[in-house]
Parts: sequence; C-alpha cells; structure tokens
Amino acid sequence: MNIIETSALVKTYKAKGGRIHALDGFDLAVAEGSVEALLGPNGAGKTTVVKILATLARPDAGTAVVDGIDALRDPKAVRRIIGVSGQYAAVDENLTGFENLEMVGRLYHLGVRRARERAAELIDLFELTEAQNRPVKGFSGGMRRRIDLAGALVIRPRVLFLDEPTTGLDPRSRMAMWEVIHNLVADGTTLLLTTQYLEEADQLADHISVIDGGRVIADGTADALKAQIGGHRVEVTLVHAADAGRVQGILARHGAGQVTSSSEGRSLGVRVDNGPAALQSVLGELNSSGIALHDAGIRRPTLDDVFLKLTGHKAEAGADDDELQEAR
Repeated sequence: MNIIETSALVKTYKAKGGRIHALDGFDLAVAEGSVEALLGPNGAGKTTVVKILATLARPDAGTAVVDGIDALRDPKAVRRIIGVSGQYAAVDENLTGFENLEMVGRLYHLGVRRARERAAELIDLFELTEAQNRPVKGFSGGMRRRIDLAGALVIRPRVLFLDEPTTGLDPRSRMAMWEVIHNLVADGTTLLLTTQYLEEADQLADHISVIDGGRVIADGTADALKAQIGGHRVEVTLVHAADAGRVQGILARHGAGQVTSSSEGRSLGVRVDNGPAALQSVLGELNSSGIALHDAGIRRPTLDDVFLKLTGHKAEAGADDDELQEAR
C-alpha cells in the first residue's frame, strides 16, 4: 500500500530570463513503512516536492496524496499526521532545548502536562539531557538539527519529511543522525528523505528516486542504481606517467568498461564487475610488470558519477530550490 502518491506535479518559479520549472511532471509512490530517498543536486526539485506534500506550497498542476488525503483539498488533515524537518533548523534560539519542544507540543494542543512529558521523552531519545536547559543559540549545528528533528516527532507522525537533514554536519553528527533515523523507521514511521549524498541514501533508503530537472529520471534500490554505472571502479595512480600506456592495457583486460585517465595521465581507472577480485588481479599484474604506484584502490560511485552517467552534468549544477523561490 502506498502512503504517499504524487502524479504529474508541475511547479514553476519566476527567475531572471523567464520561468524555471522546479517540477515538470513529477510522479512518486512511496510504500507505507518504507524509506524513500529523493536524490538530486540543488535545483532538482527535491525541496519543492517536500513543501507541496507538507502543504507548504501548492503546485501549478498535478495531485499529491498523503495517507489517502488529498493534500491540496484538505491540507489541515494532512498536517495532523505528518512531521517536517527542513534544511535549516526551525528553532527559537532564545528558548532552551526543552522549552522549544514543549512549545511545539502546546502548539499541537497536547496540553501543558502532555507537552512537557513528550518534550522529556524526546530529550532522552535524542540524548540531549545535559543540554536541555541551555538556550539553543549556544548549541552546535548537530544539536540544533537534533532538536529540530525532535520537534517534527512531537505528535508521533505517520509520515515524516526530512529535507537534507544532515547537510552541514560533521561526519560524527551525520552518523548520529542516521542512527536516530534508523530507529524511527524501525518503529514504523514512513520517511521521505531528500539528500545530495549517495552514501546517505545508501545507508537509509529502501528505494531511491533520482531527480533532475523537476522529474524522476531513474529509480530503484541503491544497488540497482549503482549497477547502472558500475558497482565499483579500480583506480591507480602511477609514479611514472610513462607507464600509462601499459597500465591502460592491464586495466582494460580486467575491467568492464572504458579506461579513463586524468589530464596529466598518471591516474587511471576502469569500471569492474567484482571490485576486490579485480583489484587483486590488477595489482598482481602491475607488480609482475615492475610498474611503481603511488596509490591504488577500489572506489564506489559518488553522486557525481550517477548524475554524470544519467544526465551528462555533475551534481552541483543548478540553484537551490529555495533560491528559485526567492527569485519569484
């Protein structure tokens, strides 16, 4: 059963030189109890999708349904069952962490006692006990994100929207946020996640929809998407550029695609079907040939690899969705 469904969503914004299609016939179906990742560069339309489903924006055309409720016809009913955490932490810096969560509970009409109980539960869940009575303005970026995400969970939403929840976080804070998200999903929450990070989608998502130009251009599991561009690459960096010709031949024999090289010719790589086995074979042949290396290893695809293969351009191209809206 699908708990989120969109069909032919269209949304345009005014920008210099004309109108830009943030969404251009966007279709999506998310199964109940699953994690769906919208993967794409800035300007792909990810944030616009979340805003429409969260009833914060209206499309120019198309439909959006959340748990059987038409988000355009009955936005109040949708708001009762969803939680939203945007790209930027929506917290009151002058309130403490506890006071922020209590305030959200009271805005949801939980009552003073229940709002305080729920705030205490979330403080414990997000491991913020030591900081709960400190003003949020003194919090680190990771702590702000945790308070913001906790606020989205005050009503125990059936559907949770997370718009690039780990952007700007250091690796340790990002991993901590991933653990929190894993636990939420294990408790039955359906999650729609937007991200620019293939690694994040790989860690969290049951299914990924790759977005570019306001529409889905590819979808599937993380493994299926990576298989489209090759699950692994073997890459080597040479001590002597003069060895590049021989190395190219070796990589071609063990690879499953075209050998690529850097502009200076000292770094070469090739897509392979079995990364560890291919690397072992390549290193053995290079060693027997007396070719000196600076570095060698297996690299998994990055977001840029996916987009370069699917769209012909790199992931950082395009303005952020919010920048498009500011240009209206």
